[in-house]
Amino acid sequence: MKSFVLPEIGRLLETGDPWEPCQLLDPSGRPVEPAAVYFKDLMAADSSPLTPRSYGMDLLRWWRFLWAFGIEWDRATREDARDFTLWMKLADKPVRVHWRHRGKDPSEIPPPSRAGRPAPGTPNPVTGKPTIGTKYAPTTRAHFETVLRTFYDWHLDRNTGSLLVNPFPLDRRRRSARANAHHNPEKEHQKQRTGLYRPKVPKRLPRRIPDDKFTEVFAGLRSHRDRALLAFWVATGARADELLTSKQGDAIVGQQTIGVIRKGTRDYQELPATPDAFVWLRLYQEEAWKKGVPRGRKQPLWWTLRRPWRPLEYDAARMMFTRANALLGSNWTLHDLRHTATFLMLDDPNMPPVYVQHILGHKHLATLDIYNRPTRDDVITAGLAHHARQQKRRESPPPAIPAPAYNPDSLSVLFGGPLT
Repeated sequence: MKSFVLPEIGRLLETGDPWEPCQLLDPSGRPVEPAAVYFKDLMAADSSPLTPRSYGMDLLRWWRFLWAFGIEWDRATREDARDFTLWMKLADKPVRVHWRHRGKDPSEIPPPSRAGRPAPGTPNPVTGKPTIGTKYAPTTRAHFETVLRTFYDWHLDRNTGSLLVNPFPLDRRRRSARANAHHNPEKEHQKQRTGLYRPKVPKRLPRRIPDDKFTEVFAGLRSHRDRALLAFWVATGARADELLTSKQGDAIVGQQTIGVIRKGTRDYQELPATPDAFVWLRLYQEEAWKKGVPRGRKQPLWWTLRRPWRPLEYDAARMMFTRANALLGSNWTLHDLRHTATFLMLDDPNMPPVYVQHILGHKHLATLDIYNRPTRDDVITAGLAHHARQQKRRESPPPAIPAPAYNPDSLSVLFGGPLT
């Protein structure tokens, strides 16, 4: 397993069919039936169309391991799951070969250029956020374990194939009861691991983009469309893909709101925005309509910049923001814009947190507690200010307090007259 390389066989096909958004295909191009029926059950449970895609990536990774060793999916043992989980923890992620170099000898493929970029896994010098490392992140491994455990549990309930045990079991302490089954309501809930092979996931603190850096990123954008998108993201706090669901009729200038479809509930919600965002939106629309972009209240609000005209998708928007980041050498993400908007709203003493919760679409008010924790920049700024005060005190010590002396009037009374 130490020298094992995950083969690039099989693939996950996005069909665009609402009945079957994704298909897991084997090396021969045939659908993998156990995954197909599982995806149908996910869609019947009113999951987002993105859920089968997210789950399918983990299933594809597992099936590639099974195909490499000739293991049937319903004959996989816990030792197989253990070995692959350990491989994901210790081995480097497979390097995806560009389509231009597929089929070539590895010695003929030029190494990727990393000129001017930090080493993988090291903090970015501008943002302080770690760059993408060569190993699988704990969040990726935790998601993989959860998906595979629920996938095998689903098939165990239906007695599918020759499946006898779940290769991804629960922790021994959790096999007979749910988490916190005997919880004392007077005490806080204890954190319990669910899967036996589930890794510990470090907590992520939200990060805001400083005003000066946001101005630099904004100045690096190439079009009015990108400027309008950035202005709406940081004004509304909407998720990146939520804003892309807006139609042209959802941008109501008179009320200064824009409507989006929420990610989890799929509910329609109007969000307040800034006048600047609508200015950039109008500039983008006038420019786009002159080029021939479809116009109408039911038409998508965001389009590609070149023919053939297509509604703007998340991956294209993410690449746009990545290009703007490259000008500064930073690695902020689109989700950092949502964090920035949240910080700006919570910094306003006249903005009740419950309104911020509603704008963000959070279910519970307690989810805003993470924004009350000091950020990396706040801690560093406070620490540097402390050291500066200490240095100033050492360089300019306060004047010494004079030693106490006798009161002359008291001495006169004691000795019967003034002292000479």
